[in-house]
Amino acid sequence: MTVGKCNRDRLWNSIMQIGQIGHAEVAGSKVGGCHRLALTDKDKQARDLFIAWAKEIGCTLRVDAVGNLFLRRAGMDKDLPPVMTGSHLDTQPTGGKFDGVYGCLAGLEVLRCLNENNIKTLRPIEVVVWTNEEGARFKPAMLGSGVYAKVFKLEDVLATKDEGDISLGAELARLGYQEMANNDAHEGYQYYELHIEQGPVLEALDVDLGVVAGVLGMRWYNVEVSGRSCHAGPSPMDLRNDALVGVAEMITELTRIAGSQSKDSRCTIGELNIPNSSTNVSPGKVRFSLDLREGQIDDLDELQTKSFEAIHRIAFHLKLDIDIKETWSLPPCPFDEKCLEHIQQACAMSYPDITPHRLISGAGHDAVYVSRVTPTAMIFVPSEDGLSHNEREYTSPEQLEKGCNVLLHTIMLSANSN
Repeated sequence: MTVGKCNRDRLWNSIMQIGQIGHAEVAGSKVGGCHRLALTDKDKQARDLFIAWAKEIGCTLRVDAVGNLFLRRAGMDKDLPPVMTGSHLDTQPTGGKFDGVYGCLAGLEVLRCLNENNIKTLRPIEVVVWTNEEGARFKPAMLGSGVYAKVFKLEDVLATKDEGDISLGAELARLGYQEMANNDAHEGYQYYELHIEQGPVLEALDVDLGVVAGVLGMRWYNVEVSGRSCHAGPSPMDLRNDALVGVAEMITELTRIAGSQSKDSRCTIGELNIPNSSTNVSPGKVRFSLDLREGQIDDLDELQTKSFEAIHRIAFHLKLDIDIKETWSLPPCPFDEKCLEHIQQACAMSYPDITPHRLISGAGHDAVYVSRVTPTAMIFVPSEDGLSHNEREYTSPEQLEKGCNVLLHTIMLSANSN
């Protein structure tokens, strides 16, 4: 069945129009950044526009108890589980216009294209907007898909509060989602998520399409290092018990360990806090975040063991106390082989001259949690300079079009399979 191609200009203009909600002018950025945190008024405005566009082409809306949006295009057999695609509309505090948003708008473009070509599918198709994927406002990340996949308890997520002590449940109620909620659970047939890579691999290989075979396992920790504060002047260097000096050594060693273990090893210290800091006081307490990632569970265990050993070894040498608490974890996630086959076939149908690169995602996505209850796979397109979670984030219209065309053919294959 010939389905044609997506409308590149319409896809691009839709992304840019959503991007104006929370738009930020940034020097050196080709299209500007975006600030649209989960369940804020701006997020609601973007969601409302997305819903309006979907309803214009005949989609029906279901909102679940955590504010996930399900926009459904009917299939010839309404009783069959739907093929699902989507992502998220919330951004980082200084985010770009493509992360998450592209997956939602590409899903909508697929439905628009099917309508324009008067193509019916056996199965229903749903485009999903997941709540609070970024975790920038309500922690941890991917709360909406986590509730959907029963990774998190609904009542715990509704009680989760942001830094202003406002709960997620209160915001759902304020924005009107609570009264719209329909908790009738439904099973998905397959789920496909189209996303910018957020890294440099595809661009470095000069390949515009990536078939994502899985996602790295991740573990987050809060580490507290305690020594003793002292006056900067009267305290000789050899008599100090400086927590920050210890943390500096730890960061250097943790980075070295991850850099030498495997190509999939990752170590990031993204937050560093010195309570009651002062220019002329050596820090007696320092807290830092630790993000470890690996491709296999055994390798992740090994990376954790080496990292903890290094932290405790340095602390012992410098007479510091250590407290490590795990705050979040995600095991390595291989994706479904049948879904991956559909994507490979769709790539060949759409762009026979392009050999897509098969890779593992280093970033978490809603697809990780969805994969626990629905067969899942992902498609990547390049990110310029490997940038994401950054106001200079950019992917060209031509690359976005290629990913959308692959998604279109992937969904056609899936939606017409038994």
